[in-house]
Amino acid sequence: MRAVWGILAVLLAGGGVWALTSLRNQPLEVGFVKVTREPIASSIPTNGKVEPIEWAEARADHAGAIRTIFVRRGQSIAKGAALVELDAADARAELTTAQSRVTQAEAELEVLDKGGRVSDLTAIASDIDRQKLELTTGQKEYDTLLRLQNKQAATGVEVTQAKDHLERIQAQIRALEQRRASLTSPTDRSAAEARLRDAESAVTLAQERIHKSVIVAPVAGTVYQFDLKPGGYLNAGDLVASIGTLDRVRIRVFVDEPDLGRVAVGKPVVITWDAKPGMQWKGVVDRTPTQIVAMGTRQVGEVLCVIKNSNDKNSYDKNSNDHSQSPAKNELLPGTNVNAEIRSEEIASVITIPKEAVRHENGQTGVFVLVKGSTGEVLRWKTIGLGISNTTRTQVDGLNEGDNVVLPTDKTLKDGMAVSGKAR
Repeated sequence: MRAVWGILAVLLAGGGVWALTSLRNQPLEVGFVKVTREPIASSIPTNGKVEPIEWAEARADHAGAIRTIFVRRGQSIAKGAALVELDAADARAELTTAQSRVTQAEAELEVLDKGGRVSDLTAIASDIDRQKLELTTGQKEYDTLLRLQNKQAATGVEVTQAKDHLERIQAQIRALEQRRASLTSPTDRSAAEARLRDAESAVTLAQERIHKSVIVAPVAGTVYQFDLKPGGYLNAGDLVASIGTLDRVRIRVFVDEPDLGRVAVGKPVVITWDAKPGMQWKGVVDRTPTQIVAMGTRQVGEVLCVIKNSNDKNSYDKNSNDHSQSPAKNELLPGTNVNAEIRSEEIASVITIPKEAVRHENGQTGVFVLVKGSTGEVLRWKTIGLGISNTTRTQVDGLNEGDNVVLPTDKTLKDGMAVSGKAR
């Protein structure tokens, strides 16, 4: 029995050794991709922020509580369109008071133009008429006494008394006329005119405050900054809204100094936005840097790009035939953080491989290519030349379309090694 168990142990041990040996002799599995021919564009990836090219700010002329809001962020509006209305109750009360003062001052001037108040003029005119009637009567009495004196029928005292009476009446008439004239002195008119001007100025000021309580758009465009709510309060000079023409926008990006030699005015730029995956906006480099500045540990130059912010046929997702994927007009609002890709060079048809497949060994740049050997698939080292590249692929020389290029692995690869390929 012990002999049987011994034989079984030997057999199991031999099987284990054979299995381990078989596993060790299995070829290493590697992933590969085929070399392809395709268009490629050398690009400089970076990021930036959207800015308006043409814009203006609407600000409050005076303080007040927000009564009504007429617009929303992202809305297109015409020049002069109402944005918000402030509470103008105080200004309306001031207008009513000022209009009352205008009416009063105009009434005073009308009185002065007529020579005084009607009641005063009537009373004085009546007194003058009465005195003139008495003057006529007294004149007749005086004339009669003079004739009688000539006939020795009246005394000199009576004549003198009659004359004194006439003079008193004449003096009273002159006093009444002076009193009537004094009702409309130049000083009174000047004062009344000054009061009218002051009241009219108050009316104009109140009307302006009421008019300015409705804050309007200084330019036509899109409201890209607006954060107010009903019931809020604005001080004089506070920002109400920022409005700009957003058919085209500016993207301000920073490019590392080594890449600046590949940037030139007119180079195409493609913009993407993480909030709208799959969308693209296109434009060109508008201005290159005038100086190099430090940004943290980087030396960068500021590049300005102009982007068409609309949904024309050149702006939709290049990988989709569905135009519903097209960006809405003026969707990129100032302040938006976006991704920018500056296309420095484009070639219509070249041999390309994934950038991660490129290896640098023993001072050479090359790749491992999967080929058929006598006993299966083996690796062959091929040196290559590199051309332009984008974020994922690079142009190469020294390979043929359809070659199987090995992708990176954590195993050590050598020329002539037997492997098992798996397409990725």
